[in-house]
Amino acid sequence: MIEMKGVNKTYRVRRREAGLGNAVKSLFSRAYTEIPALRDMTFTIPDGQIVGYIGPNGAGKSTTVKILSGILRPDSGTCLADGLVPWEDRKRHVARLGVVFGQRSQLWWDVPVIDSFELLRDIYRVPEARYRENLDRLTELLDLADLLKTPARMLSLGQRMRCEIASALLHSPRLLFLDEPTIGLDAVSKLKVREFILEQNRQCGTTVILTTHDMQDVDALCSRVLLIGKGRLLLDGSTAEIRAMAGDNLSTEESVADLYRRFGI
Repeated sequence: MIEMKGVNKTYRVRRREAGLGNAVKSLFSRAYTEIPALRDMTFTIPDGQIVGYIGPNGAGKSTTVKILSGILRPDSGTCLADGLVPWEDRKRHVARLGVVFGQRSQLWWDVPVIDSFELLRDIYRVPEARYRENLDRLTELLDLADLLKTPARMLSLGQRMRCEIASALLHSPRLLFLDEPTIGLDAVSKLKVREFILEQNRQCGTTVILTTHDMQDVDALCSRVLLIGKGRLLLDGSTAEIRAMAGDNLSTEESVADLYRRFGI
């Protein structure tokens, strides 16, 4: 189970005006602006649920994922992920956690994919029998057999994303955070990734938080949606409720923009 209660996070950002004079002045007198990223964020996600976490750029989605991953510490509030405080019990927490960032890679660029997998096996200290079982299952479900001996730099985007998802699941995590997992993928690759996420949830009961701007992903995968804007949770409802608000059409950018405007974001 994931629980966030009254979580607040503010970034302190250095500011200065353009120009050489202002650059010199900033060496002696620095000005900062405080930007609130999360404001009183509160929600609970039970085990085994797939939740869509949506909102415009800058809404606070990535900050939430980073707090839940233990990368960031909130300014105030409480957070538990599978019974652990993420930033205080990081070693135990990451052993139960898988994370996929659509625009970042955890595969080593110049070595075959299987070498990256084996290094991750050692990092997470996955027993050999469990590693082999997971590798065989992931290879079959994600169609990776022809990719394992290929360096990551030679993979297409769709192929790399399938390998990224596999790498996040080799250690059998209970929680899976997916940040834009289908960004830039073609239609066929998107369908494969969606089918796999659903199968992983069915077989292993993995809890999934999906942050995305692709509402087709949300419609295909999620039973529940959290809508965030300007750091605040604006809506917590079923996918059917979100679809009704968008005029039963989540596939167009216009309908999603209208949904955001309805909540003033």
